[in-house]
Amino acid sequence: MAMTIQEHKERTARSYKLLLWFAMISMTMMFGGLTSAYVVSNSRADWMKDFQMPVAFFISTALILVCSLTFLFAKRAIKKDDRKTTTIMLFLTLIAGLGFVYFQFDGFHSLAKNNMYPVGGAGSITVSFLYIIVVAHLAHLAGGIISLLIIIYNHFKQKYNSGQTLGIELGAMYWHFLDFLWLYLFLFLYFFK
Repeated sequence: MAMTIQEHKERTARSYKLLLWFAMISMTMMFGGLTSAYVVSNSRADWMKDFQMPVAFFISTALILVCSLTFLFAKRAIKKDDRKTTTIMLFLTLIAGLGFVYFQFDGFHSLAKNNMYPVGGAGSITVSFLYIIVVAHLAHLAGGIISLLIIIYNHFKQKYNSGQTLGIELGAMYWHFLDFLWLYLFLFLYFFK
């Protein structure tokens, strides 16, 4: 029996979402391993117990939470065929996402100004872990920004509407995952000393 076009679209959407879930689960396992190593390492004699998180990381955390909201609003708007609101929300997501990246690097700059380096004579294992975790998250966020740029491009090519939202849905799923992952990492690094 032949599959209808709608059945094919639904099956394809389920396949893409399942692949994304597998990718997000593997990323969760990777960051679980990094945070476990962080927990084990904090018993070292050279561990900094009085480490203070740079203010820039607080700002970046607020910005990435804004990204989740704007992406959610973009997804809702396209489901109503509100192209103008979708465009605005996608661009706000991009701007806040790039702001997140900027403040992450500003946080690294603050650490360097306070002579906290991940390696070398002034290096600290605590700062090394912070760098590894943040840079690993930034690498995954780069994938999120690239996918967001593709979504914006496809949106301008009018590939999305109330009946075709798969690209925006997948992008939103990944972006929300990155947001919650950063929130977990930030709270973990802030409270676990």
